[in-house]
Amino acid sequence: MRYFDFDFYILNLSQAIMVEVKRKERESIGSLLRRFQKVVQYAAVVTQARSHRFFESRPTRRARRRSALRRIERSREFERLKKLGKLKEEKRPARPRF
Repeated sequence: MRYFDFDFYILNLSQAIMVEVKRKERESIGSLLRRFQKVVQYAAVVTQARSHRFFESRPTRRARRRSALRRIERSREFERLKKLGKLKEEKRPARPRF
């Protein structure tokens, strides 16, 4: 008797989801894959993976401070160049409203 094991792991913060499907006797690969897909769908493995896909951790206090200082410095430099007349004041085209 030959059988295939399909194991699928997703690491979450505190849990790992494991899905295992073993091939039954005289079962085709197609039906095994269909059964595997149903088990994965029932366990919500894919939806959980998609929800964690674009997770970004919160920036540290030091990084937030650096970013704020950069913004302040950039705005001061912009104002200085504007007062010296080195910047052209261009009118921005009106945004189309839908």
